[in-house]
Amino acid sequence: MNQGMADNVANDNIVLIGMPGAGKSTLGIVLAKIMNYNFIDADLVIQNQCDRTLQKIIDGLGPEGFIQVENQILSDLKAERSIISTGGSAVYSDEAMKHLAQIGTIVYLKISYEELVRRLSDLQERGVVLKGGIGMSLRELYDERRPLYEQYADVTVDVNDLSLTAAARKVADAIEKSRK
Repeated sequence: MNQGMADNVANDNIVLIGMPGAGKSTLGIVLAKIMNYNFIDADLVIQNQCDRTLQKIIDGLGPEGFIQVENQILSDLKAERSIISTGGSAVYSDEAMKHLAQIGTIVYLKISYEELVRRLSDLQERGVVLKGGIGMSLRELYDERRPLYEQYADVTVDVNDLSLTAAARKVADAIEKSRK
Protein backbone atom coordinates (compact mmCIF):
# COMPACT_ATOMS: atom_id res chain seq x y z
CA MET A 1 0.00 0.00 0.00
CA ASN A 2 1.48 3.34 -0.95
CA GLN A 3 1.67 6.22 1.53
CA GLY A 4 -1.18 8.14 -0.09
CA MET A 5 -3.60 5.29 0.56
CA ALA A 6 -2.77 5.08 4.26
CA ASP A 7 -3.66 8.72 4.73
CA ASN A 8 -7.15 8.04 3.45
CA VAL A 9 -8.07 5.76 6.36
CA ALA A 10 -10.96 7.50 8.08
CA ASN A 11 -10.07 8.19 11.68
CA ASP A 12 -12.99 10.43 12.50
CA ASN A 13 -14.86 7.79 14.50
CA ILE A 14 -15.52 7.87 18.23
CA VAL A 15 -14.98 4.53 19.96
CA LEU A 16 -16.68 4.09 23.34
CA ILE A 17 -15.13 1.70 25.86
CA GLY A 18 -16.04 1.00 29.47
CA MET A 19 -17.65 -1.38 31.89
CA PRO A 20 -20.96 -3.11 31.14
CA GLY A 21 -23.65 -0.68 32.25
CA ALA A 22 -21.47 2.42 31.71
CA GLY A 23 -23.82 3.48 28.90
CA LYS A 24 -21.79 2.71 25.79
CA SER A 25 -24.86 1.72 23.76
CA THR A 26 -27.51 4.03 25.20
CA LEU A 27 -25.23 7.05 25.53
CA GLY A 28 -23.72 6.23 22.14
CA ILE A 29 -27.06 6.65 20.40
CA VAL A 30 -27.69 10.03 22.06
CA LEU A 31 -24.11 11.10 21.28
CA ALA A 32 -24.57 10.13 17.61
CA LYS A 33 -27.64 12.39 17.47
CA ILE A 34 -25.84 15.30 19.16
CA MET A 35 -22.80 15.01 16.85
CA ASN A 36 -24.72 14.00 13.71
CA TYR A 37 -22.76 10.73 13.43
CA ASN A 38 -23.78 7.19 12.56
CA PHE A 39 -24.06 4.68 15.37
CA ILE A 40 -22.56 1.19 15.37
CA ASP A 41 -23.14 -1.22 18.25
CA ALA A 42 -20.22 -3.66 17.99
CA ASP A 43 -22.09 -6.25 20.07
CA LEU A 44 -24.88 -6.29 17.49
CA VAL A 45 -22.35 -6.57 14.65
CA ILE A 46 -20.88 -9.63 16.41
CA GLN A 47 -24.36 -11.12 16.95
CA ASN A 48 -25.30 -10.55 13.31
CA GLN A 49 -22.08 -12.06 11.94
CA CYS A 50 -22.37 -15.09 14.23
CA ASP A 51 -26.17 -15.29 13.99
CA ARG A 52 -26.37 -15.90 17.75
CA THR A 53 -26.79 -13.79 20.88
CA LEU A 54 -23.63 -12.82 22.74
CA GLN A 55 -24.59 -15.08 25.62
CA LYS A 56 -25.01 -18.07 23.26
CA ILE A 57 -21.61 -17.33 21.69
CA ILE A 58 -20.02 -17.15 25.17
CA ASP A 59 -21.83 -20.34 26.26
CA GLY A 60 -20.72 -22.14 23.08
CA LEU A 61 -17.11 -20.96 22.82
CA GLY A 62 -16.28 -19.99 26.38
CA PRO A 63 -14.92 -16.55 27.36
CA GLU A 64 -11.61 -17.01 25.51
CA GLY A 65 -13.34 -18.20 22.34
CA PHE A 66 -15.69 -15.24 22.43
CA ILE A 67 -12.76 -12.84 22.86
CA GLN A 68 -11.13 -14.33 19.73
CA VAL A 69 -14.35 -13.82 17.72
CA GLU A 70 -14.72 -10.27 19.06
CA ASN A 71 -11.07 -9.51 18.25
CA GLN A 72 -11.46 -10.74 14.66
CA ILE A 73 -14.67 -8.81 13.99
CA LEU A 74 -13.47 -5.57 15.63
CA SER A 75 -10.10 -5.76 13.84
CA ASP A 76 -11.93 -5.81 10.50
CA LEU A 77 -14.49 -3.11 11.37
CA LYS A 78 -14.72 -0.30 8.85
CA ALA A 79 -16.57 2.91 9.64
CA GLU A 80 -16.64 6.64 9.01
CA ARG A 81 -18.12 9.41 11.13
CA SER A 82 -19.52 6.84 13.50
CA ILE A 83 -19.92 6.40 17.21
CA ILE A 84 -18.77 2.83 17.81
CA SER A 85 -20.02 1.25 21.01
CA THR A 86 -17.78 -1.70 21.91
CA GLY A 87 -18.49 -4.56 24.27
CA GLY A 88 -16.95 -4.20 27.71
CA SER A 89 -14.55 -7.02 26.87
CA ALA A 90 -13.10 -5.38 23.72
CA VAL A 91 -10.06 -4.24 25.74
CA TYR A 92 -8.96 -7.88 26.12
CA SER A 93 -8.10 -7.80 22.39
CA ASP A 94 -4.97 -5.78 21.77
CA GLU A 95 -5.16 -6.20 17.98
CA ALA A 96 -8.76 -4.94 17.91
CA MET A 97 -7.97 -1.98 20.16
CA LYS A 98 -5.00 -0.96 17.99
CA HIS A 99 -7.27 -1.04 14.92
CA LEU A 100 -9.97 0.99 16.68
CA ALA A 101 -7.34 3.53 17.79
CA GLN A 102 -6.29 3.93 14.14
CA ILE A 103 -9.84 4.63 12.95
CA GLY A 104 -10.96 6.87 15.78
CA THR A 105 -10.67 8.52 19.17
CA ILE A 106 -11.11 6.09 22.05
CA VAL A 107 -13.30 7.44 24.83
CA TYR A 108 -13.46 5.66 28.19
CA LEU A 109 -16.84 6.09 29.89
CA LYS A 110 -15.75 5.86 33.49
CA ILE A 111 -18.07 4.85 36.31
CA SER A 112 -17.25 4.02 39.93
CA TYR A 113 -17.53 0.50 41.28
CA GLU A 114 -20.54 1.58 43.36
CA GLU A 115 -22.26 2.96 40.25
CA LEU A 116 -21.50 -0.27 38.38
CA VAL A 117 -23.19 -2.32 41.13
CA ARG A 118 -26.20 0.00 40.99
CA ARG A 119 -26.54 -0.26 37.20
CA LEU A 120 -25.95 -3.99 36.77
CA SER A 121 -28.44 -6.32 38.36
CA ASP A 122 -27.85 -9.50 36.41
CA LEU A 123 -24.62 -10.13 34.56
CA GLN A 124 -25.81 -13.41 33.07
CA GLU A 125 -28.49 -11.88 30.85
CA ARG A 126 -26.19 -9.21 29.46
CA GLY A 127 -23.66 -11.47 27.77
CA VAL A 128 -20.85 -10.22 29.98
CA VAL A 129 -17.52 -11.96 29.42
CA LEU A 130 -16.15 -13.22 32.73
CA LYS A 131 -12.58 -14.23 31.94
CA GLY A 132 -12.17 -15.65 35.42
CA GLY A 133 -15.23 -17.86 34.98
CA ILE A 134 -18.76 -17.69 36.28
CA GLY A 135 -17.59 -17.29 39.88
CA MET A 136 -15.82 -14.04 39.08
CA SER A 137 -17.16 -11.21 41.20
CA LEU A 138 -18.14 -7.81 39.87
CA ARG A 139 -15.33 -6.31 41.96
CA GLU A 140 -12.76 -8.62 40.31
CA LEU A 141 -14.16 -7.78 36.87
CA TYR A 142 -13.95 -4.04 37.62
CA ASP A 143 -10.40 -4.28 39.00
CA GLU A 144 -9.24 -6.40 36.05
CA ARG A 145 -10.67 -4.14 33.33
CA ARG A 146 -10.18 -0.64 34.72
CA PRO A 147 -6.40 -0.49 34.00
CA LEU A 148 -7.08 -1.73 30.44
CA TYR A 149 -9.68 0.98 29.81
CA GLU A 150 -7.24 3.59 31.16
CA GLN A 151 -4.42 2.21 29.01
CA TYR A 152 -6.34 2.42 25.71
CA ALA A 153 -8.29 5.66 26.31
CA ASP A 154 -7.46 8.84 24.40
CA VAL A 155 -10.12 10.66 26.41
CA THR A 156 -11.64 9.67 29.78
CA VAL A 157 -15.05 11.01 30.79
CA ASP A 158 -16.50 10.38 34.24
CA VAL A 159 -20.22 9.70 33.69
CA ASN A 160 -21.15 8.87 37.29
CA ASP A 161 -24.47 10.25 38.51
CA LEU A 162 -25.24 11.98 35.21
CA SER A 163 -28.44 11.66 33.23
CA LEU A 164 -28.07 10.12 29.79
CA THR A 165 -28.28 13.47 28.00
CA ALA A 166 -25.91 15.23 30.42
CA ALA A 167 -23.40 12.39 30.07
CA ALA A 168 -23.64 12.49 26.26
CA ARG A 169 -23.10 16.27 26.24
CA LYS A 170 -20.10 15.90 28.57
CA VAL A 171 -18.60 13.32 26.19
CA ALA A 172 -19.27 15.51 23.11
CA ASP A 173 -17.55 18.46 24.86
CA ALA A 174 -14.56 16.29 25.86
CA ILE A 175 -14.17 15.05 22.27
CA GLU A 176 -14.34 18.58 20.91
CA LYS A 177 -11.65 19.73 23.38
CA SER A 178 -9.43 16.76 22.49
CA ARG A 179 -9.60 17.60 18.79
CA LYS A 180 -8.41 21.18 19.18
